[in-house]
Amino acid sequence: MQYRCAIPAEHVKPTMGRRSLDTVNLIRSSISGRKSNRCVIFPANVSMVAEALERRNKDWIVRTKFESDLIIQVGDSTFYLHKLPMVSRSIYLNKLVFDRRSNGKTDVQLDNLPGGTKTFESVVKFCYGWKVELTAANIAPLYCAAHFLEMTDDLEQGNLISKTEAFLSFLILTSWKDTFQIFKSCEPVSSWAKELGIVKRCSEAIALNVQANNVENSVPEDRHHNWWFEDASALRIDHFMEVIQSIKSKGVRSELVGSCIAHWTAKRLSQITFGLQNLTPKHMTHQLQRVTTECLIKLLPVEENSVSCNFLLHLLKVALMVKINSELLNMLERRISFMLEQCRVPDLLVKNYGDDDSVYDVGIVVRVVESYVSFVSSKPTPKLFVVGRLVDGYLKLVARDENLCAKCFQSLVEALPKDARFCDDNLYGAIDMYLKAHPSLTEEERVGVCRTLESHRLSQEAREHVMKNNRMPLKIVTRFIQLEQVNMTRSMTAFGSKYQRTKTSILRLSKLGRRWMNSQKEIKIMKKEVDKMKVQLNELQMCKLKLEKQVKRRCLH
Repeated sequence: MQYRCAIPAEHVKPTMGRRSLDTVNLIRSSISGRKSNRCVIFPANVSMVAEALERRNKDWIVRTKFESDLIIQVGDSTFYLHKLPMVSRSIYLNKLVFDRRSNGKTDVQLDNLPGGTKTFESVVKFCYGWKVELTAANIAPLYCAAHFLEMTDDLEQGNLISKTEAFLSFLILTSWKDTFQIFKSCEPVSSWAKELGIVKRCSEAIALNVQANNVENSVPEDRHHNWWFEDASALRIDHFMEVIQSIKSKGVRSELVGSCIAHWTAKRLSQITFGLQNLTPKHMTHQLQRVTTECLIKLLPVEENSVSCNFLLHLLKVALMVKINSELLNMLERRISFMLEQCRVPDLLVKNYGDDDSVYDVGIVVRVVESYVSFVSSKPTPKLFVVGRLVDGYLKLVARDENLCAKCFQSLVEALPKDARFCDDNLYGAIDMYLKAHPSLTEEERVGVCRTLESHRLSQEAREHVMKNNRMPLKIVTRFIQLEQVNMTRSMTAFGSKYQRTKTSILRLSKLGRRWMNSQKEIKIMKKEVDKMKVQLNELQMCKLKLEKQVKRRCLH
């Protein structure tokens, strides 16, 4: 076998499983951009020497002392060749020519030849004894074409399969950079590359290198732990999946795998979440976006805390935009909902990028909160209060957004059941902030936003604030004042008070039972009456305390 190889001296074949500093240094030196490996090959024996290989438009003509007797069509190109050098190195061509049994020229159509015209040109050069330069960019298509044409050593030692195999193995075993270049060259010959194991071998090599480096930097916080993310993000989704599966099988930390998937997603699918579909590469069709998103969801590590809630929410946003399979969508929503109990407010922030959209995508948070509620409804948990505080904190953060519509805000307010909060003071604070930031809301919209508020779930301080809050809907304020009057009347009755309300007050209270008040003047009068009742109630309480002290003194005597 004859080779002329331009291979850097430092690329000595390492032991694949060796976890040594040498291996890590080899990986890093490859990443740093050293010159790519190259190899020039010749056949061992030449059956016919070609004087020249000429190209005329889409025709390729080999010049020798003998007239062409073999015409091979590859795609839209025609090669005028000779039987002897071609069939002596290709079992496939040998069969085709032999079956034709033609003494003159033989026409052959090569459909689906891996690599097409460019690769077949190299095959022709090899068969005629011309030098063929192998690189990481062309080795995969040429290796696949050699297998397609069955250029085995059964015909002649040092045939194209064995020579491309030797160089391919060398690249995969020694060069991190070239391995990724091989992945790139596999894209146009994907089915053949998978069938012949090129993709699997490259994936295994990358996984072993990641594993070796992962052991060297075993501390999760090590700043070098993500050294391989950028290279992995350049892979096509099917090749990326192969790499991640191989890395998983090597026992690499699940959070590191999850971070790599998040990095790939940010690099390759960010234009979708940014609303920049017009900048999406032409090959990235809507169907490919959908399939890619589904593949990523299936690829996620199952271990707890292997991926962040914020990344999953961004992935859910993409999934909704490209309309993935409903079963996978539900699975993703459930996974996020299970994480809510450990989340902080910043984890829920997923930006919108439309000019008229709210700053953050509140609708996605509504979906996962509702999913969480459906889960805990059959299995109540004390951590429901934790999620209640989380949602209230999120509501306060988004309440100031001028573009957040009342319906969306209201949906999130009502997504949690009433028993998700010990007290509604924080919820009331968020609602008040929203009303302040949206003064142009209609009365109906304000009532809708506030309708979940209940007097008995607020502190006394919050109830008093509601009754004095001009931003609150008149209907809500009236209801709170009515309840406050009723509660005070009951308290005064319990003290045995002979307090008699004026005829006007009685009439007004009876009217409240039949209709809501709609006059600011009447609201002010009612507020004054509540204040008077508070003073009288305080006086009664003081009297009660004095009476209790007197009773105790008499008992002592």
